[in-house]
Parts: sequence; C-alpha cells; structure tokens
Amino acid sequence: MARMTAVRAAVEILKREGVTNAFGVPGAAINPFYKALQEGGGIDHTLARHVEGASHMAEGYTRANPGNIGVCIGTSGPAGTDMITGLYSAIGDSIPILCITGQAPTHLLHKEDFQAVDIATIAKPVTKMAVTVLEAAQVPGIFQQAFHLMRSGRPGPVLIDLPIDVQQTEIEFDIDTYEPLPVYKPSATRAQIEKAITFLVESERPLIVAGGGIINADASDLLVEFAEITNTPVVPTLMGWGTIPDDHDLNAGMVGQQTGHRYGNATFLESDFVLGIGNRWANRHTGYKLDVYTQGRKFVHVDIEPTQIGKIFAPDYGIASDAKVALELFVEVAKELKAAGKLPDRSEWVASHLERKETLQRRTHFDNIPMKPQRVYEEMNKAFGPDTRYVTTIGLSQIAGAQMLHVYKPRHWINCGQAGPLGWTIPAALGVATADRDTPVVALSGDYDFQFMIEELAVGAQHRIPYVHVLVNNAYLGLIRQAQIGLDINFQVNLEFENQNSPELGVYGVDHVKVAEGLGCKAIRVTDPNELGEAFEQAKKLAQEHQVPVVVEAILERITNISMSPTADISAVKEFEELATEPGHAPTAIRPLKV
Repeated sequence: MARMTAVRAAVEILKREGVTNAFGVPGAAINPFYKALQEGGGIDHTLARHVEGASHMAEGYTRANPGNIGVCIGTSGPAGTDMITGLYSAIGDSIPILCITGQAPTHLLHKEDFQAVDIATIAKPVTKMAVTVLEAAQVPGIFQQAFHLMRSGRPGPVLIDLPIDVQQTEIEFDIDTYEPLPVYKPSATRAQIEKAITFLVESERPLIVAGGGIINADASDLLVEFAEITNTPVVPTLMGWGTIPDDHDLNAGMVGQQTGHRYGNATFLESDFVLGIGNRWANRHTGYKLDVYTQGRKFVHVDIEPTQIGKIFAPDYGIASDAKVALELFVEVAKELKAAGKLPDRSEWVASHLERKETLQRRTHFDNIPMKPQRVYEEMNKAFGPDTRYVTTIGLSQIAGAQMLHVYKPRHWINCGQAGPLGWTIPAALGVATADRDTPVVALSGDYDFQFMIEELAVGAQHRIPYVHVLVNNAYLGLIRQAQIGLDINFQVNLEFENQNSPELGVYGVDHVKVAEGLGCKAIRVTDPNELGEAFEQAKKLAQEHQVPVVVEAILERITNISMSPTADISAVKEFEELATEPGHAPTAIRPLKV
C-alpha cells in the first residue's frame, strides 16, 4: 500500500467523496493539511476573510445543488469557535457541511497550549459528529464516517479536529480501493402510504405542506406530480419555497406569522387536513398559538428524522421516511386511486384558493421618496427572471422579500431558516455563486446584515465571483425596532449618524458604495424608486463585465412596519400598510388582482 501523511489521505478521500471546492483560512496548526491540499490538487480553494464567512460559504455551496457538500477549513482555537455559527446554521436547516480544524499537538492538549481549545466538545451540540482525532491511523475511517453521517438520515454537519502531529504522521493507505459507505435513509412502506392517503381522500379541504426535506431529497418534481394527480393545493414552507413554482395553480402561498401571504394564511385556516412532508412545523410557519394552527384539521407528518414526529405537536399519523421515497409511493398509490375513480373532485376547493390568491394581496407600488421597501421587491420581480437564485438570511428585508418576491424552482430561495445569523448573506451568496456559475444569483440584505461580514465582498473580487447584492438601507435594526413596539421602546436600534466623509448621505451613516468599491467591487446607490429598474439592469451588466459582486443600495424611508403578527398568531397578522385595492397597486403579483 502507499505510504502518505494522514492529511494527504484525508485530501484523497475528500476527492473520492465528490468534493471539488473548499473554503477556508490557513493557519499554523492547519498548514500541513493545506500542504496536502496543494500537493494533492483537484480541490479548488477559496480564501475567506473570516472563518465564520468560510463556514457560510460552505453552507451556500451545499445548498446550491443536489449532492453538494461544502467544506470549510480553519486553524486551531478561534478559527473553530468562529465556525460554530455556521455549524449551528447548518444543523438547524439539515445542511451537510464538513468543518476541518487544526489543533495543538496531542501531548499539549491538556496544557492550555496557544490556541488550543476543546473544539469537539464545543461543537457537539451543533453537529452530527465532532471529534478530535488522536491517532493518525484513524483519519481515513473518521473521514469516511463523516461523509456517511452527513448524508444519512437527516443531513447535517460534521467537525473533524486534527492535531498538528496527527496531520504530519505517515500512515499506510490505499486510496485505489477506497469506497464511500452506503447511505442510510429511512423508507416508508406501501402500507404506511396507503394509510396516510386515506386521510387525504376522506378530507374535503386538504393541503400539502412542502418542507425543505423535499428539496434536500431532490424530490420537488414528485411533489408537483402528486399534487397534480390528487388536485391538492400546496403550501411551501420558507425552506421549501420553490418545490412548486409560485405561478402553479396548486401553489396556495406561504403560511406564517411573518413570511406568510395573506391568501396563504386564509386558505390554511379554511383547510381540514394537512399532509406535511419534510417539514418541522417551525414556529415562524405555525405561530406560537398552536391551537389556532391545529384546531379543526387533521395532520399526517412525513419526516426523515423519527424524533421530529411529535416534537411540536402530535400528528394524527406519522411516517419516518426520506421525502423522495415517500413521494414515489404517494405518486404510485395516487395513480392507482385515480385510475379506479376513487379520488374526490377537488375543483371547488382549488377554485376557492385561487379566488383568495386573486383578492388578498399586499400593495407593492409606491412612489414615495425616500422609497418604501415594497417597491424594491416589485422592481426585483420585474428585473430578475424565473432562473434567479435568491440568497438571504433574516430581518425585515428577508420577511418582506418572502412576502413579495417570486420563486419558481427548488434551490432558488436559499435562506438560513432556523439560526438566522446576521452577516450570513454575503458569504452564503459567494458559496452559491461558486457552486453554479451559470445561474444568476441575487442576494438580499438589510444594512445591518450587510455590515456584519462586509469584508467578504473582497473574496468575490479576489476570486472573481459575480453576483448582484440588493441592499435595502434604512439605517435601522428594522426587525428589532418593530419587535420593540410591544414593549413601547425604541432603544439601541437606530444606526444613523452623519458621516463626515459623505455628507450627502444625511443621517444614513455608512457609505456602503465607498466601502464596496474599496473592497474591489462595484456599487450603485438609488434614491428614486423609478430608477431601480435601470440600476438592476446596470448591476447585471457590471457583474458580468467585471466578474465581481455588484451592490445596489436602495435608500429607504427610515421606518416601515412589515406585515406580521404581533401576537405570533397566524390568524391575526397585522397589515400596517394599505392593501392592494386595484391592479396597479400590485403589478407583479402572481395573479392579477381581482376587484
């Protein structure tokens, strides 16, 4: 067998497991791994400016295409602790990423050596496996197990911590006979699917809730087929947005206390049965008043993780299964029932949901200066086509974007759902754009999210990663300010100041255009909503011409309250702005407003 260092064996395993890209920051304790990475070839490396940024790049890379596993690399000590946020984000959204860290030599681990921290113990709650490898001969097996765990069951991240002496130790390893371990995924039985589908057949007003597990399983086509056979409207969750195109007649809109549509919530509250597939009943979807969400309807829950079933509320029936396996059986059984004439006519129920979709709309067309955010999303709908991938994390910008933008394909709304860390958007967008250079990427941030990891724009300039970043700037922590209304405070959430170097900004403070240009990117500032369309077109051209991120900053009015429920109740969403009452109020709505 060949003799090589443990880290050279690890690099060869990465390639055999399908890894072609990695993101990271080298350091003394991980340099032997970087040497192996260089000598082994075959893996492109993107140098981040911050190791947390590298972890979010890995997330974005994974989320972009089926089968991808992003890899992030850092040195010992703070590099690992900085990547904890990325691991938390990944495990919350069932995203497999591999985090590799350097470590002090094994004989110094108990001596408080420089940058020596027990990162495996710190990372355990936010990973499927976190291990410090103490024996070099274990490196191949641990990397093999890591990929097995990341892909099996509910996907998720793994951290492997490599002491520098373990990295440099030579071992016997035969890469030519290496094979990935078989992936385990629980599978529904025919009997389980038949029982589940009886609930749907017996109901009068059924819905399918389509979660991110369907996207993870690459089963969106099967979902649409099943919905069409049974003529059942579909509610995508925030993580499942894109499983069914927004303009499909069976897309009933999203439900939620924040990122829900008026028509989606109204249709859900009229339903009598809900089939949830690959979803986890997140509280932004259900609201905290579970009695409102569950009362008057039965539930069947299909999820790849058995312990997820019954975690939020007890369904009437639960099935532990990979979404693709379950949907293949759902389609098979539904086809047989249809052929036998045993599927009920749902045309009246579908017509009623379409009626709501045509009447319960929010206004987006405002000509105000400073502009209202709703107009930004209207112009985005016009400028960016159905092939666009949107990337965003949290804040009023994300909530309003989810209410007003349109998504037509799986993996075209790439959103950090559970953790929602500010700063996620820029590095995640870079990871997405690295994974797929042919699909246009548009990121969406508020000013605070943008400022958190703004330095990562330099990564896009250095590595020539083009995308368009829409920045909505009101110089406020908008979501937190709105959350403080119930406490009757407005405290430590305003970001305004008069920038002595850019007096033309007034109180909007940070000159994002200068910062972006200083980091090697292009930027455009827009103050008039009627100039947004032209700015977006220019941004697309600049991104392609210069192969760098291009920022379009929209200067918003300081305070806009976005529709959401102050009581976390999906039946009591408050509409702060005037609603659409004529077609010109919502010109990019999926269906023309019926008045």
